[in-house]
Amino acid sequence: MNLHEYQAKALFRDYAIAVPENRVADSVDSAVAAAGAMGTDQWMVKAQVHAGGRGKAGGVLHCTTLDEVRDAAGQLLGRRLVTAQSGGRALPVERVLIEAPTQAVQEFYLAMLVDRGAERIMLLASRAGGGDVEAAANAEPAAFERVWVHPATGLRAWQSRHLGYRLGLPATALKPLHQITQALYRLFVDKDASLLEINPLALDAQEQLIALDAKVVLDAAALYRHPDLQALRDRNQEDEREARADQQGLSYVSLDGDIGCMVNGAGLAMATMDLVKRHGGTPANFLDVGGNTTAERVAEAFQLILSDTKVRAILVNIFGGIVRCDLIAEGLIKAAARTAPRVPLVVRLAGTNAEQGLALLTQSGLALETASDLAEAADRVVAAARRPT
Repeated sequence: MNLHEYQAKALFRDYAIAVPENRVADSVDSAVAAAGAMGTDQWMVKAQVHAGGRGKAGGVLHCTTLDEVRDAAGQLLGRRLVTAQSGGRALPVERVLIEAPTQAVQEFYLAMLVDRGAERIMLLASRAGGGDVEAAANAEPAAFERVWVHPATGLRAWQSRHLGYRLGLPATALKPLHQITQALYRLFVDKDASLLEINPLALDAQEQLIALDAKVVLDAAALYRHPDLQALRDRNQEDEREARADQQGLSYVSLDGDIGCMVNGAGLAMATMDLVKRHGGTPANFLDVGGNTTAERVAEAFQLILSDTKVRAILVNIFGGIVRCDLIAEGLIKAAARTAPRVPLVVRLAGTNAEQGLALLTQSGLALETASDLAEAADRVVAAARRPT
């Protein structure tokens, strides 16, 4: 689960990580009032969306008068922002962060994430902080320093010092860097994070380190332990279908293809998508209806797939182990009654009550094709998607 910048910086403050003075606003008038209360003569007005690259997309504006703050807030609030990192989605700007500018002598990149290969939490840092960090990472991966944290000892002071030396920090900034990295580690563990990112981490003229931006991604599977963090979720920033699926207890991820996939079990879903790709198709989604599904949830899953206008054909691949194939068939029939399928449907049922499920589908009068094995099903759905409409 992603947090907004203003939410992430509030967490940073709780862990004594220095951030610029800031206030959040959800209207033009409150933005002007927030700027006026800060006692500064310059302000940054920053759109709050779940995507990086806001500056290059016009989502971060520098203001030197309150009238400019009013204009900037009016320009951003209510707008839908597309950035290089929003995946082509136009994200709604419902809040802006009013922040005091910081004069940075140097900017760095600092992040903490899980290195699944090493089975450790890893610190990642670079001198190439700021808006072009992705380009720097692609051009020179070796410019990024890495430090792995042993779970039994935690982050050690010598590791922070080593990182500081490699980044070329002045000696007076080594202790502040260790305080920041220790705080990030505590925050990471306390809140079950999967990513903490500061870009840029600024070194100011007084050789203090300040987090000018903040990104926090939390492990959604651990949110049950953090009801206070659950309340920070902004569903308006999420893919509409993914948010709807989550509320129904379905595992759904939107993709760029045109073949909808409904499968039970994450492993089988991945294999199904791979086989569709191998047969020349492109999946439009990952959708796992789960092992303890009901006909109602299958109907909702089917409608989710159909709500994607890119979908030209649908493949249903169910292996009836825990879930019964007749339940899947009932769900498909209910979904078809609510929303007339506008695309070809290929169904492969195997396992528990597969024959009953196929009989229900045949008796329903639905226009569909069946397949006896997955390779045949993939071949048929790709062919169906390629038929002229």
